[in-house]
Amino acid sequence: MAASPESASGAPAKPASGDAPRGAKEPMDRIFAEPRERVDDFEFNASTAAVFDDMVSRSVPFYAEIQRIVGELAADFGVPGTNLYDLGCSTGTTLEALDPVVDDDVHFVGIDNSDDMLDKARTKLSGLEGRRRLDLVNGDLNRGVDIEDASVVTMILTLQFVRPLYRERLLSRIHAGLRKDGALILTEKITSPHTMLNRLFIKNYYEYKRRMGYSQVEISQKREALENVLIPYRYDENEALLKEVGFSQVDEVFRWYNFCCMVAVK
Repeated sequence: MAASPESASGAPAKPASGDAPRGAKEPMDRIFAEPRERVDDFEFNASTAAVFDDMVSRSVPFYAEIQRIVGELAADFGVPGTNLYDLGCSTGTTLEALDPVVDDDVHFVGIDNSDDMLDKARTKLSGLEGRRRLDLVNGDLNRGVDIEDASVVTMILTLQFVRPLYRERLLSRIHAGLRKDGALILTEKITSPHTMLNRLFIKNYYEYKRRMGYSQVEISQKREALENVLIPYRYDENEALLKEVGFSQVDEVFRWYNFCCMVAVK
């Protein structure tokens, strides 16, 4: 296990605001802990699925708060008798968080292209059976997706993994499948148009990861693994794309350096 970060005095550093608590239940993410001669592209495979909950909670600042914000907005826009889609649902964390706050008559649909992630989601969401309609589906967002009668669509750190060539088509399908006044809620890693600020944001983000117990080897190797897989846009690029496909209202509801949460209303 990675050593706990220490203060200048040698005592364990106190978590700063936004630092995720160490979960005792989930296996700890050690995927990139050992130096490798060659770092392959990041994959959402069985090894990733096994530690994903720990990985995302220690890699995304204010992750729990982002989930709470998404839940509040989903509750605001969710309409009984309609569908709520979580695209890139991974292990089902967002759907699990939405269940207590979204009307029971809203049908949940989780879509992910990793069977390993979906297996974890089925286990996590087994308690919803008999109380809420839930479907977990294997689907590749790069090939498009069928959205029907949706009042809410969530994409939590998902669009950034869709190939840029296919993002407009995907967002167009989401817009077409949303009811009038329906909402798309997005959380994305973004870049800044200002070179100096972008460099500072990244530096401070890596410092956050060190506070979360990740070593320099882990940070460097994961960065290399994600280089050709996670392609972030600037906030204004995402906003322009959403408006281009027809969303009438787009706004930022949360921001921490190079992470943001957005809502787009049809």
